[in-house]
This record gives sequence, structure tokens and C-alpha cells, in this order.
Amino acid sequence: MGERGRFRGKTIGVFLGGESSERDVSLRTGAAAVQALRKKGYDVREVDIRGDWLGAIREAGVDVAFLALHGRFGEDGCIQGALELARIPYTGSGVAASALSMSKVLAKRVVAAAGVPCAEDAVYEGASLSDPRPPEFGFPLVVKPDREGSTVGIGIVRTPDGWRGAMAEAGKYDSRVLVEAYIAGREITVGVVNGRVLPAIEIVPKSGSGFYDYKSKYTAGQTEYVIPVPMDRDVLARAAEFTRRASTALFLRGAARIDYRIDPAGSLFFLEANTIPGMTETSLLPKAARFDGLSFEDLVEEILDDAGLAK
Repeated sequence: MGERGRFRGKTIGVFLGGESSERDVSLRTGAAAVQALRKKGYDVREVDIRGDWLGAIREAGVDVAFLALHGRFGEDGCIQGALELARIPYTGSGVAASALSMSKVLAKRVVAAAGVPCAEDAVYEGASLSDPRPPEFGFPLVVKPDREGSTVGIGIVRTPDGWRGAMAEAGKYDSRVLVEAYIAGREITVGVVNGRVLPAIEIVPKSGSGFYDYKSKYTAGQTEYVIPVPMDRDVLARAAEFTRRASTALFLRGAARIDYRIDPAGSLFFLEANTIPGMTETSLLPKAARFDGLSFEDLVEEILDDAGLAK
């Protein structure tokens, strides 16, 4: 990591809001980042990105962009590309890494090539999406829009009766749908900040289905987050190693988070990479950082310190 507080004296723009299905979450993430940076003494401006995005960037009058945008146009490389053209340093991963990680299909192919285990899957688009047939690996399975976050449009399908409905719902959000074999077991997430792997957190939803859905993610008290994770040390060590491999293979920068499922035998399976993790009161990366001795304000400053343009 470079110099601590390297952007002191600069005007920091926290880019938040956006126009994706995750706008509300982005506003909360951005508000928390603004408060943290102001506590650290930075000159901070909120930049709500909607409508004329390029005009908003030009008119923001900022030296550095702290990206708190989630979902489409925020995590997929679009805003990163605009900031590259404007020559404004920004936090997080670059254009290529953001676009690659936003696609669940492409991210899986890349991390699998790096030796990170992934669940069996099938991809539907075009004709196969308009008249979908269940994959050969059968039920139960998980249906996901390829380029959405916060579990938007995702469904667990346990019997053939729910197949077409789940595919139609996912198809509302993307022209490409990823269908994966359902991995029964536990779920953990591992954060990384500027190359430093944080302790894992186990995610235990309190809903009857056990599904970590949008409500479970963003409603206080709906999910239990367990840290340290009561799990075999070897499994946690492999999770840390897989996180390093995935981060390197995807060219991740700044703060990111990798999610995994763990079956009863202790085998790990990559779920997805999050290039702009949430920073709300129920968010996971700040919890892991705090457990590792890093306050929320220091975490936000570390993310800011790594801001730059593509190298």
C-alpha cells in the first residue's frame, strides 16, 4: 500500500446512487463513506449519479472519486471508463476487472482456470432462454441473472414446478441467465483490502428458507453474521488462498469480497466476486475489518488511498 492519507487536501467526490436496482443500497453506502471521510478531515462532496452521467462527472469538480455505486453502471466498468477518460483517479477495480467480475459467468470461468472450485452450471441466452429446458445436473438448482447484484432476480428451484417461473423472473433482469447446481451447506464471505485478506464471516439467514436474499442482506436483525467462523481451520485457510487466487485472476484492486458455499464435506465453491462491497450498517466487509483491528473510518481511508487510474 502507498502513502497513508495521500489525498489529503484534495476534493473527494463520493459517487453514489446511480440508476441500478441497487440504488437505495448505494445511497446508504455512500452516506456512510461521506461521514467517515469527513470525520477524517477530508473535503467531501456527494455526487448522485443519474441522468446525465458524463455531465455530472464534469460538473462535480473533484480531484478523486470514491465509488459507492452498486450494480449496473457502477460495478460493471462503465463509470470506471468515464473516469479514465476524465483522468480522475477512482477507488476500486479498473474497467476490465469490473466488467469481468460483474458477469457471474465470466468470473466463474476465470477463477476456475486459476484453480478455484466452482459449482456445475449451465448458461441460457437467446433461444435457450426463451424456451428453457432444465440442465442435466437436475434439481435443486439456483437461477441467477448474469449481471445483477444483491440477489436481485435470484431464485432457488427445488422441483421442476418452479423452473419456468424462476427463469422468467431472472430473464427480466438480464438477457443471460446462469443456472448452477445448488450446494447444500454453509455460506461464508472473505474480504480483501489492498491485497490484505480479511477474516472470513459466516452468513446465517434467519428466514425459514435459509436463503440470503435482499431482505436478509439489508434488514437489520434478519441475518446472523458469525466471526470468527466456527469451522475447520483447513477450510478457512483454503478460503483465504482461493480469495488470493480469485483476486489475482480477476485483477481486483482496492476493496473486494468473495462469496463461497461450503458443502458438508468441507469443499468450497466460488459464488461471486463483489468489486464494490456494501458499506451499510449490516455490511460484511466493515465487520471483517473491524474484527481485524481496522475501524470503519480507517477502512474507508485505506480504500481511498489506493485510488488511481488503470495501469
